[in-house]
Amino acid sequence: MRVLVVEDDKRVASAVRRGLEAEGFAVDVALDGVDGLHLARENNYDSIVLDIMLPGINGYRLCAQLREEGDWTPILMLTAKDGELDEAEALDTGADDFLTKPFSFVVLVARLRALLRRGARSAPAPVEAGDLHLDPAAHRCGRGEIDIELTAREFAVLEFLVRRRGEVVAKSEILENVWDFDFDGDPNIVEVYIRRLRKKIDEPFAREAITTIRGAGYRLAADGG
Repeated sequence: MRVLVVEDDKRVASAVRRGLEAEGFAVDVALDGVDGLHLARENNYDSIVLDIMLPGINGYRLCAQLREEGDWTPILMLTAKDGELDEAEALDTGADDFLTKPFSFVVLVARLRALLRRGARSAPAPVEAGDLHLDPAAHRCGRGEIDIELTAREFAVLEFLVRRRGEVVAKSEILENVWDFDFDGDPNIVEVYIRRLRKKIDEPFAREAITTIRGAGYRLAADGG
């Protein structure tokens, strides 16, 4: 199995390389984001171990760029200690899993093997509702010929609604599928994102695609509003 390690700390990169090679992996190392992106584009890897804080191009941008180019090689991102925002951003930009620094090498190998068993994901198929269309692989959204800029979380909420277009979707379902089962923050965060989406996909186009069903949840019109 061939693994690319993108890590700017030479000691960490060297230790990970030696350890993975001892486990039977073939390992390439890049010490900055620019070289990491170049190697990922030029070679076929079974998995990528990717640090966030990198010179040149950070891990978030590198991961997002590969996904936009249709490269769905499994990515294990290395995040900061107690970095909940890092972990959320890692998953939002397309990483498959994350590991908090400092990490156990045994756990790193176990996580990598789990990703390799899963294999590369296929790019998610585009979805649409009337003239409202989303391409998850390219992270693009638009109405007709007009592109709409969405954050990663806005995109995820809208994608979930579009895939369930015409159905009433409970707030709890959105939380479980777009955030996670263990989310213990304010559930009204869903309302915040619904308002943001209305301002971007409805109001500029004089549409009402997303309606609130009192006491039940939200529904995105099957025809896009």
